[in-house]
Amino acid sequence: MENSGEEVKRVLSRFKSDNGEVLPGGLLDLPTNVTVDKLQLIVNALLQLDDPVPLAFFINDEQIIESLEERLKDFNTSENVVEIVYQPQAIFQVRAVTRCTGTLEGHKEAVVAIAFSPNGQLLASGSGDTTVRLWDIYTQTPRYTCEGHKHWVLCLSWSPCGTKVASACKNGRIMIWNPETGKQQGKDMIGHKMWVTSLSWEPYHQNAECRKLASASKDTDIRIWDSKLGRTLLVLSGHTKSVTCIKWGGRGLIYSASQDRTIKVWRAEDGVLCRTLEGHGHWVNTLTLNVDYVLRVGPFKIVKSKENEEITPQAYAFKEYESVGEEKLVSGSDDFTLILWKPDKDKKPIARMTGHQQLINDVKFSPNGRIIASASFDKSIKLWDANTGKYISSLRGHVQAVYSVAWSSDSRLLVSGSADSTVKVWNIKTKELSQDLPGHGDEVYAVDWAPDGIRVASGGKDKILRLWQN
Repeated sequence: MENSGEEVKRVLSRFKSDNGEVLPGGLLDLPTNVTVDKLQLIVNALLQLDDPVPLAFFINDEQIIESLEERLKDFNTSENVVEIVYQPQAIFQVRAVTRCTGTLEGHKEAVVAIAFSPNGQLLASGSGDTTVRLWDIYTQTPRYTCEGHKHWVLCLSWSPCGTKVASACKNGRIMIWNPETGKQQGKDMIGHKMWVTSLSWEPYHQNAECRKLASASKDTDIRIWDSKLGRTLLVLSGHTKSVTCIKWGGRGLIYSASQDRTIKVWRAEDGVLCRTLEGHGHWVNTLTLNVDYVLRVGPFKIVKSKENEEITPQAYAFKEYESVGEEKLVSGSDDFTLILWKPDKDKKPIARMTGHQQLINDVKFSPNGRIIASASFDKSIKLWDANTGKYISSLRGHVQAVYSVAWSSDSRLLVSGSADSTVKVWNIKTKELSQDLPGHGDEVYAVDWAPDGIRVASGGKDKILRLWQN
């Protein structure tokens, strides 16, 4: 039996937000056995919020799971003030997908690209069979088969307004499809001399018509298109080898990664090269922005604020974009490293992230912009702190290369697809495997988590798409 007369230790503490602001209220004398629930009550009271928000708490980047004392073992509480960092958490909780609810057959070659629409209601897939398919996720049947490409469809991108999906193929042709009719919108966009590797739309908050589209190609060029007229507006030349990935940021800049080992920052409006980011020793394969999620969903979350005041979809999308803060970029490379940048103002990296043993295939910021997940040929996924680039943890369980990762919209879960033919779901709080989802007959090339959080889609070499739900 515990000695009930045992004195509870106390510790001087101060609360800070995750961007470094000290919470008003000064130093607090807290018992070391104070629980996370009590900390939530204290901070919500100090923040004077009408509607309390769920919070997570950290000491020296380690999350407090149960009570304060579990994180104070290495801390001299008699001399130091303990800084407790609090982070608001998403109120809506996404549940881990646990079972296959649909097997979508129809493609005659490997499924190379998949993407949910911004509202999560439709799914597009691109395949080696030269078609794009649009699927009804409720009936789990193909809504339309979009034919027109003459070669493997390599990439897909939904416009943030959700009214069109772009596809590009191995012989450089780009096509725009109307998801309501399955018909092509406008003309074929022809100009690239080799295959297209990446597509990215102009953000909704900058143009609600979502008319402009950027494409990157193995021919070393980036093109900005008027998708309505089907013609090239600008050609951005400067890379000396294949351009592997592009991202259209929220402040009018386009970021491109290349096999020439550089990342270039371009001004979207006139194609001027602003700066070149150097630091990688080999091909740069993949890019992610901390604003990717808000740019992807555009106006599709809530269009009325709590006070019920009307807010236009474009104003809402801009407000969501601004709430993320400064734009940050992470690049992943064949040199086994990642680099964290503030690309709109600085050529010097914030951090170089090392630890992977083989090349990096995919990297994604969590929707809340706080954690970076990277997937590698070394069979692991690694998690990194998005502010500092500091290593957090490795997620191990795949027995072959990890090709692709996708976050749940509340940033609590991560899904991965691998050459080992499995899809796995990981719990970010515990850093452990939440669900092992076998079912594919071969390598899983692509995974996506619907922005509404309800389902995951996966596709790969076995030509089949699978839908997973709770």
